[in-house]
Amino acid sequence: MSDITRIETGPRMSQAVVHGGVVYLAGQVGTAGASITKQTQDILANVDRLLAEVGSDKTKILQTTIWLSSMDDFAEMNAVWDAWVPQGHTPARAAGESKLATPDYNVEILCIAAV
Repeated sequence: MSDITRIETGPRMSQAVVHGGVVYLAGQVGTAGASITKQTQDILANVDRLLAEVGSDKTKILQTTIWLSSMDDFAEMNAVWDAWVPQGHTPARAAGESKLATPDYNVEILCIAAV
């Protein structure tokens, strides 16, 4: 069995877990109370940072799940996403509306990537 590596492990969760050549990121959130644009930018910067820490990058993302507190913010989030995601390397993706941890978070993104 492959080793399991946990990154930024806390009492409730790890920010990333690597196993079998795959990295699983915890749901990432941005600055609470900020605009959808700012929250999405913060999240994607965290994704970049965590992937780099384990020797991966956004071209290796396999799947992404995006939760929005309101689908009314879908276009604003997508504007940031589309500028960030590398064309030709877009992952499988789902997006939906969900109540998030606090009302100050309006977007949360979860990624799974190859290492």
